[in-house]
Amino acid sequence: MAPTLAGVTVAVLGGTGPQGRGLVRRWAAAGLSVVVGSRSAERAGETAAELAKATGGDVRGLANRDAADGADVVVVAVPYDGHAELLRSLADVLTGKVVVDCVNPLGFDQQGAYALDVADGSAAQEAAAILPGSTVVAGFHHVSATLLDDPEVSSLDTDVLVLGDDRDATDLVASLADAVPGMRGVYGGRLRNARQVEALTANLISVNRRYKAHAGIRVTDV
Repeated sequence: MAPTLAGVTVAVLGGTGPQGRGLVRRWAAAGLSVVVGSRSAERAGETAAELAKATGGDVRGLANRDAADGADVVVVAVPYDGHAELLRSLADVLTGKVVVDCVNPLGFDQQGAYALDVADGSAAQEAAAILPGSTVVAGFHHVSATLLDDPEVSSLDTDVLVLGDDRDATDLVASLADAVPGMRGVYGGRLRNARQVEALTANLISVNRRYKAHAGIRVTDV
């Protein structure tokens, strides 16, 4: 574990969903203290107990508000249609915290996935507008939930683009990526550039469907 992560508690809101659960698994296995957040404290507790047993890590399960309140870093891994409502309900307990938004605003039709238009530009910028007292960072948009939650996969061959306006916060989130074997955090620019990163997920879904894969991304020459 990187020194910057020593003593850091990470809460994953939506931690019982596919992506959130996978992130909890990987960070718990890496030795971080992780809290599963969910609308249902009971469901969060069940998932936490399962992942603690599977990883031998420090995993607890709480309702979203309690999970966010007790964490240093809060990862938002919920469907976009509930994104704004959840953040508004937690704005008070998220004040002063680093909030990692990995939500992809996507729609689906007969032609596949496509990026939705977001009034603020991106889900991450929407989060920043709702949470003026928090430091919002965008990241973990392109990591396969299937691979994250597969205990047989020992290393994830992917980069994580990290975007934000605060250097210390983006470095911290990059360290969270680096904590997972095979994964690397790469600074991807200011938060205003999150829109195209979120939208790229639709392209990766198309790649996965065509090639029956779990594609990620790699940034070359860095």
